[in-house]
Amino acid sequence: MQNPTQALLSPDHAAKIRAQIRPDQATPSAQVQGSLGADEGMHTTHYSIVDAQGNAVSVTYTLNFFFGNAKIAGDTGFFLNDEMDDFTSKPGVPNAFGLVQGSTNAVAPGKRPLSSMAPTIVLKDGQLFMVTGSPGGSTIISTVLESILNVVDFGMNMQQAVDAPRLHHQWLPDEVSVEPGYLTPQSQAALTAMGYTFKERSPWGADEAILRDPATGVLEGANDDRRPAGLAEGY
Repeated sequence: MQNPTQALLSPDHAAKIRAQIRPDQATPSAQVQGSLGADEGMHTTHYSIVDAQGNAVSVTYTLNFFFGNAKIAGDTGFFLNDEMDDFTSKPGVPNAFGLVQGSTNAVAPGKRPLSSMAPTIVLKDGQLFMVTGSPGGSTIISTVLESILNVVDFGMNMQQAVDAPRLHHQWLPDEVSVEPGYLTPQSQAALTAMGYTFKERSPWGADEAILRDPATGVLEGANDDRRPAGLAEGY
């Protein structure tokens, strides 16, 4: 990395800094330009890419739970994962994400555990239509499905589909998780009367998605601001 020493020491730069100083009033730090950037997350990451030739990539990668197994591989500087938790350690006992599984997913040599990761590429008439995916543990599958349904069935654009409130159900616990604003009070009351149990939770997931207009080929990228480190960027 090269430090812009000459620019930082130039009279023009000094004048710009000096102009920001208010001689008659203290300046709140929040108003001072510049930032440290978004915090890097401790959890699963997803990114979606489409290049100028229409090639698409959807990637979800993870350590599983926060900081994986909390062990650094020698002097490499990266943590080892704890994907063993995706296996069934004990039938009938929930894992870190509350999933209750059976003996079929038991640990065995050379075996892959079940995973909720769902990097997805959607085609329409054989042509690229949508690229999507999300972190979020056991909520990933419902998050990705809802982003697709919001576009295909409800006519939302990509950003609307990503921003829309979500729901999630994973068999056990026997409750429907909903984000604030997902249901009207009337709808929730009617469903509760049918026997559904709802639990409002803080927002989850971070769907990073791209929608391609089949008619024009124009790409629309959408960043999920439920987590602060993502962005949508074009070329």
